[in-house]
Amino acid sequence: MEKIIDEKTQGNTLTLEAREGNSRKLYIESYGCAMNFSDSEIVASILADQGFNTTNSLEEADLVLVNTCSIRDKAEQTVRKRLEKYNAVKRINPKMKVGVLGCMAERLKEKFLEEEKIVDLVVGPDAYKDIPNLLKEVEEGRDAVNVILSKEETYGDISPVRLGGNGITAFVSITRGCDNMCTFCVVPFTRGRERSRDPQSILREVNDLAEKGYKEITLLGQNVDSYLWYGGGLKKDFKNASEMQKATATDFAVLLDMVATAHPKMRIRFSTSNPQDMHEEVLHIVAKHDNICNHIHLPVQSGSTRILKKMNRQHTREEYMKLIDRIWEIIPGCSISQDMIIGFPTETEEDHKETMSLMEYVKYDFGYMYKYSERPGTMAARKLEDDVPEEIKSRRLTEIVDLQQKHSAIRTAEFLGKIVTVLIEKESKKNKDEWSGRTEHNNVAVFPKENYKAGDFVKVKVTDCTTATLIGKAVGFSGNN
Repeated sequence: MEKIIDEKTQGNTLTLEAREGNSRKLYIESYGCAMNFSDSEIVASILADQGFNTTNSLEEADLVLVNTCSIRDKAEQTVRKRLEKYNAVKRINPKMKVGVLGCMAERLKEKFLEEEKIVDLVVGPDAYKDIPNLLKEVEEGRDAVNVILSKEETYGDISPVRLGGNGITAFVSITRGCDNMCTFCVVPFTRGRERSRDPQSILREVNDLAEKGYKEITLLGQNVDSYLWYGGGLKKDFKNASEMQKATATDFAVLLDMVATAHPKMRIRFSTSNPQDMHEEVLHIVAKHDNICNHIHLPVQSGSTRILKKMNRQHTREEYMKLIDRIWEIIPGCSISQDMIIGFPTETEEDHKETMSLMEYVKYDFGYMYKYSERPGTMAARKLEDDVPEEIKSRRLTEIVDLQQKHSAIRTAEFLGKIVTVLIEKESKKNKDEWSGRTEHNNVAVFPKENYKAGDFVKVKVTDCTTATLIGKAVGFSGNN
C-alpha cells in the first residue's frame, strides 16, 4: 500500500455546480492521498441528494466536513489546527455542524467527540452512505459516530460528483482497503481489508466521464495490481470461490485492457502499484495500448532487503530490480517514480547507502520521500523502537532528496529536442500566457497558449527544461483529440 500525498492540493476546498432547489451549504476540505479526494466527491454526491450545495466560504456553511489522513503525524496536526479554526467560526455561527471523515476518523473514533468538543459527527471511510442518518442524529442533539469497516462497501453505485476538478482529468476508484500488512502503515486498520469494485460499475463510470468530455482517468486503489473481482467479497476469500467464479474472475490486467479498449482516445493512468503484486501481464497491456500512459508509480520504501523485511514488504531489493528490468524490456522508456521512507527503525548507514545505490540503479523520474514517523496502532509502533535519531533522519532525507533532484534533472533532460504529447490541464501558474499539462510520462510541460484550449492533446517540441518541467512550443494537435 502506498500513499502519494500531493502537498500542493492539501486542504483544497471542493466546489461544484449548485443543484437547483438545494438550500443548505456544505464546506468540505480534503487532506491526504488521491483516495481521500476521490472519497470527498462521493460524499458531496450523497449530500447533494440531501439538499446540500458546496460552498468555499466557511462562514456561510451549515455543515463543515474535513476528510482526513492518518499516514503521517504532520497530516493529523494540520487537521487539529483546522478544527480550532472551525471552532472559532462556530462561536459566531452556532448552527454550523462539524464532521470528521476518513482515516483519522477511523483511527481516533469516539476520542474525537471527547477531545475535540467541536466535532458533531465522526464518519469512517466505509460509512459515507450513513451520513444522512448521522446528520439526523446530530440535528436532534446527539453526537454521531459510524466507523464500522465494511466487507462489501466499494461505492460502485454512487457516481461521484467531480469536485474542484478541471473537467479534464478524474480519479476512478477500483479497490478499497488493503491486505498488505506493511508494518509502518495504518491503512489496513483505517480502510479495512481489500475488496474490489464490480468491473461493470467501473466501466459505467468511465463511460459517463467520457460522455462528459473528460480526457484522462486514473484508476485508483491503495494497491491496484491486486484488483480482483469474482462476484464480490474480500480479496482474501477468493480461495473459497467456486470454480465458475475463479474461471470468470477479472484481474487488474483484464480490467485495464477493458477500459483502454472501450475508450481508445482517453488517456489512462493507474496508481498505486505494489512490487509484490505487479504481474508481467499488466506490463504487456500497457505496451499494447497507446492510450495507457508509460508511467508506473512503483514504491520501494527502502533499498535494503533487511529493512524491507522489517517493513513486511513482500519483496527483496533484487526482486525489485529484476521487476524494473522487465518493465524497461516490455515498455522501453517507461518512467518510474518512487516512495521512500527514511530512518525506519534500526536503519543503519549501510542500509541508507543501499537505498542510495538502488536509486542510482533506477534513476527515478521523481519521487515522494519522507522521514519515518511512528503511527499509533501499526505493527512497527508496537514492535519496533523508533531508534534513528531525528538529526540522522534529517541528514539522510536531505541526501536522498538531493540525489532524486539530480536524477529528475537527468530524466527530464532526456526529452530535450523531442516532441511529446501534452494534455492541456490548466493555465500555467507562473505565466498566464502559457498552458500547463502533463505528458504520458507524467512530466509537467508548459508552452505558449496560442489558439489551443484546455482539454486539447497537443504535440509539443521540448526546447528547454528545469529539473521537473519541460518547456517548449506547440507544433500541432495530436491524433488523440
